[in-house]
Amino acid sequence: MLELTQGEARRIAVRAQQLDGSARDVLETIRRLGFLQLDPTSRVARSHLLVLWSRLGSWDLAELDRLLWDARTLFEWQAFIYPIEDLPFYQARMRRYARGESAQAQKIRQWLNLNAPFRRYVLRELRRRGPLLSRDLENRSIELWESSGWTGGRSASQMLELLNARGEVAVVGRQGGQRLWDLAGRWYPRTETVSAREAERQIAERRVRSLGIVRRGPGVAVRVRDVPGTWVAHPDLLERADDPVPARTTLLSPFDRLIHDRDRAEELFGFRYRMEIYVPKAKREYGYFVLPVLHGDRLVGRIDPEYDRRARIFRVHGVFAEPRGDLSGLGEALERLAAFLGAESVEVPPG
Repeated sequence: MLELTQGEARRIAVRAQQLDGSARDVLETIRRLGFLQLDPTSRVARSHLLVLWSRLGSWDLAELDRLLWDARTLFEWQAFIYPIEDLPFYQARMRRYARGESAQAQKIRQWLNLNAPFRRYVLRELRRRGPLLSRDLENRSIELWESSGWTGGRSASQMLELLNARGEVAVVGRQGGQRLWDLAGRWYPRTETVSAREAERQIAERRVRSLGIVRRGPGVAVRVRDVPGTWVAHPDLLERADDPVPARTTLLSPFDRLIHDRDRAEELFGFRYRMEIYVPKAKREYGYFVLPVLHGDRLVGRIDPEYDRRARIFRVHGVFAEPRGDLSGLGEALERLAAFLGAESVEVPPG
């Protein structure tokens, strides 16, 4: 079995995620990554905007809206943005949504069955008046949706979420940050029907291509020196494992796929990262919305930033270097991110 050094494994991972400076445009970057994860946290900027900035530098925010709502080369589903050519694979998942005997699947089916007239009303209104916001629909539920989350008691929103998950309605735009909904058949293009097995095979292949090296999936089995167990690497990226990655410094969203698997980040990069958003302030080790610092193929530190939109100041509350971490390019990276955000100044703690 082929053995890689940790440096070679890191270079495969960084290059797969286009964090080597090779990214050129929004659409191709998302195609390469496979998807963008949406998250409402915006202490600095929304995560998906940061993910693209980490790779592209400053980019036109209007381009993402154009690709989603005008060109329709991307689509939004369940808080993720995907390339439209992958729609058949996710439609296979839509068809299987809430099947099985798990408690959650049974709860969803029971609620939809009990509220069948409400479902028909929502689909009828969308057909007649769509696109609509959730607030444009009356709550005609027979039984409210019970949840401890944000959808608790918000039955119209929850009905739309579930119908979206099942592929019956689609997100077709945004109005004041709120999602616009319409019938999926009016929004999604016609596609071939793909079996569940084939869809999962295609999704798994895209995952390995986008991450470069993973614990399980289709690809070439390898070992990483001084890391227990076996890995799988994408063959195309394996060929370039010896090629150095440019010494480029950038900052990563907490949801960036390079570090999303915390165990993988620790095994390959020696970087222990945990989100502290939900940790009480007094117990946080680094900060609320900490951004890892990537330099070349190494995670060299992290910062605790906040963008004050009213004052247009990009504040860094703390800078934390890893042992032997090279932070020489951090200042320039902060200036680039501040410019992208529209900040007029950057405040960094002394030292």
